[in-house]
Amino acid sequence: MGLTEAQPGLSLGFSSHQSTSSSNSIQSVPLQLLDQKGDRITVENGDDREEDEKFNLLGHSICLKRQRDGFGVNPNPSKCLAVESAGLEARRAAVRSWGNQPLSVADPEVHEIMEKEKHRQFKGIELVASENFVCRAVMEALGSHLTNKYSEGMPGARYYTGNQHIDQIELLCQERALAAFGLDPEKWGVNVQPYSCTSANIAVYTGLLLPNDRIMGLDSPSGGHMSHGYYTSGGKKVTAASIFFDSFPYKVNPQTGYIDFDKLEERAVDFRPKILICGGSSYPREWDYARFRHIADKCGAVLMCDMAHISGLVAAKECASPFDYCDIVTSTTHKSLRGPRGGIIFYRKGTKLRKQGVHHTDEGSNNYDFEEKINFAVFPSLQGGPHNNYIAALAIALKQVATPEYKAYMTQVKRNAQALANALLRRKCRLVTGGTDNHLLLWDLTGLGITGKHFEKVCELADITLNKTAIFGDNGALSLRGVRIGTPAMTTRGCVEADFETIADFLLRAAQITASVQREHGKFQKDFMQGLQNNKDIVELRNRVEKFAYQFEMPGHD
Repeated sequence: MGLTEAQPGLSLGFSSHQSTSSSNSIQSVPLQLLDQKGDRITVENGDDREEDEKFNLLGHSICLKRQRDGFGVNPNPSKCLAVESAGLEARRAAVRSWGNQPLSVADPEVHEIMEKEKHRQFKGIELVASENFVCRAVMEALGSHLTNKYSEGMPGARYYTGNQHIDQIELLCQERALAAFGLDPEKWGVNVQPYSCTSANIAVYTGLLLPNDRIMGLDSPSGGHMSHGYYTSGGKKVTAASIFFDSFPYKVNPQTGYIDFDKLEERAVDFRPKILICGGSSYPREWDYARFRHIADKCGAVLMCDMAHISGLVAAKECASPFDYCDIVTSTTHKSLRGPRGGIIFYRKGTKLRKQGVHHTDEGSNNYDFEEKINFAVFPSLQGGPHNNYIAALAIALKQVATPEYKAYMTQVKRNAQALANALLRRKCRLVTGGTDNHLLLWDLTGLGITGKHFEKVCELADITLNKTAIFGDNGALSLRGVRIGTPAMTTRGCVEADFETIADFLLRAAQITASVQREHGKFQKDFMQGLQNNKDIVELRNRVEKFAYQFEMPGHD
């Protein structure tokens, strides 16, 4: 459409004019896009009045709302502020309501279950060798505001700001860890960030080894820990230590229950592990660290000790110390150390004392190079931010470890283990290795004709907790007829030698009940479990156990 054909009444907003370029010119019509004839509409809605203007745009009807005078300006600003203030207070009240409720109010369901567990611990006899009871101060630190802070990295080198106080806590924890074991900070370093001893062990392997490098530790059925490497009889790799690294075990002598050092040395020289591991979870005797050192040097391996079970005894000088011979020492912190659940890594630093395998240190260097490798393996290789509440709780526990009271406690732990061992031996029970040098003992139930699994269940129903374990019997064959028994937890509650004489009676009675149920109902698990229902002998034993346990205080509770 040409301009001369434009519809009248359309305008671009320019003024109209006449063309004089030609005598035959036609008078121009102003081009108008907007229809100048608009209707004004007023709409009433209660007290509000709005005035609208209606017009056409290229043939389309458009309605433009016009604000009435004063619209958009709050006629009552104080009222608006009051509404905003009320909303702010409501949000603050919601935060206070959500953030400051006690557990019993915030989540009654979880609170009820936790109270049941507290009562279970109080009314029973705790004989699991890897468990203990922490003090109130440790529990307060674990449930504190320190869990709010993210602290990836090491003290002085964090990924986040605001960690100045967290740094102080971690440095204090490191200082106390070294002091607890009498270590020179110029010769030993420590990482307190691992979430568990298994995490600590994997961090050592990750930092010092390449995938498929070789490690060698005590076989799990012989009393070792699975984090030292474990394959099933069918060849299945069970743990990360065996999945990512090539593990090969050494074993105890099946007749004596003691580590067979001659075979260990022979295997190590042939296998040539890059890390040789001593320490375990079910070995009741001392560790010959000097002999391990000799073997490690002979095959060019780093010597590592996992002292998770005996670290409290080591700190109290109630057993031999691995620090005199080992390059790296790991531990849990919640067993005999009586601290929070976590792990810890000690490593040598400074000038090397002896020649190491070339795979583990910088060639030509006279200094240990474990520190940077292990710290990097813990973070960022394997873990995220450390649990600051745990590290504070560990610092508290380590302060206690350095006291004379703690040494007296660990002395009593060892005495109680020996008293329990002697009590069972007098009752014609068989113990693996014939006794104990530390906090635990292994009871062979073969002579009673019962399995560790059935005995464990009867004890649980009678409020006695312990755990079944594989053992080598008199004939040298591996069987599941053993139980592991530890004394740290009940010693923490105040038990002494005479009390463990009573506990021995409870254990023997539980064994007799187990044998009786097996005779009457059979050894198959389903039949055996049916025989335990409403068993009067178990009820009678449970009553005796609870009456005994109620005599002793529970740390951390009023």
